[in-house]
Amino acid sequence: MSDRRVGLWLVGALGGVSATAALGLAALRRGLTDTTGLVTATPPFAKVDLDPFDRFVLGGHDIRRGSLTQSVRELHERANVFDETILRACQADLDAWTQNIRPGTVLGSGPAIIKLAELPEAHRAARPREAVEKVQADLRAFREAHRLEQVVVVNVASTEPPCPLDERFTTMAAFGAALDDKRPLPASALYAWAALELGFPYVNFTPSLGASFPAAIELARVKRTVVCGQDGKTGETLLKSVLAPMFAARNLRILSWVGHNIFGNRDGVVLDDPANKASKIRTKDQVIASIVGYKPQTHVSIEYIESLDDWKTAWDHVHFRGFLNTKMILQFIWQGCDSLLAAPLLIDLVRLTALAQRRGETGILGHLACFFKNPMGCQEHDFFRQMALLERYVATLAE
Repeated sequence: MSDRRVGLWLVGALGGVSATAALGLAALRRGLTDTTGLVTATPPFAKVDLDPFDRFVLGGHDIRRGSLTQSVRELHERANVFDETILRACQADLDAWTQNIRPGTVLGSGPAIIKLAELPEAHRAARPREAVEKVQADLRAFREAHRLEQVVVVNVASTEPPCPLDERFTTMAAFGAALDDKRPLPASALYAWAALELGFPYVNFTPSLGASFPAAIELARVKRTVVCGQDGKTGETLLKSVLAPMFAARNLRILSWVGHNIFGNRDGVVLDDPANKASKIRTKDQVIASIVGYKPQTHVSIEYIESLDDWKTAWDHVHFRGFLNTKMILQFIWQGCDSLLAAPLLIDLVRLTALAQRRGETGILGHLACFFKNPMGCQEHDFFRQMALLERYVATLAE
């Protein structure tokens, strides 16, 4: 591969996932850590023409004040993660990338997210088009200042409330007209539109709408770019997508599956709002029925527990029926650092979407379903079948 430079633009740049991904890329390019957690570092990808870690330049939007160094330091202190030696060695990279972060927009993001905004610039857009044009100006300046051959935009901002789709989202023309209307459009959709209109790939790592509507998918095809999402699959839902196929394969009948999730990071603050929580629960609660082919009784709860910070904990209780109508129980506890589970997947997705656009692919990247709770372009939720999609795709690259 030539000595190309690739931009990674993070919406929600000062959040835990973004900061951890930035630290991870800096550590990887300096040889300070290994590639544990990266799917694209496994043997099937050994001959795939993916961008090396040292080719990425980071920037992004945020509605809060701060820096990448401050974000990783706070996560280090609160959650007891990261090695101090790595933090010191990577600070120069984090400080340089912080210079590329610009004020984002809260237009259409909902009350819970608006409360987080610390920058007056975040409130200034009167209409959606104004917000889109500001985002695009920042993206163009980033590309030109760093002489980037590609820019990939990734949404890792806080979860928005659900957005029912109406006629505004059906076609490019309809959405274009809606940008001049005063009726609110979700901020995630505005960021997606801004990126796609410039021909930049868009990855939605959140449950928010993003590019998951017909007009945006049409725009991606017209502009010869790619989209994928929705809602990164990192913890409890990942386990559900692994365990549910076992019950189906062994013909064990799931009667009920209850999951209780607690965590205390900023995402937890936003999800403490019932409207925002509804978006997250919707993506988490669809997996089991789609895999086993029937609807057991299910319940998913998400609660904000401040003291846990980034350590997300899930307790799951699975009640199932076996031979001779015998009822049995599986219980498990999953605890992981949310940002450290998500960050390597973000890096994987950026490498794979950049590759896909470079190969001339357009529209939805359905083969990336294994990374998401609610994958675009794919109705399959069985993790092993999702991985098979990715493996078949990788195999075609060598043909």
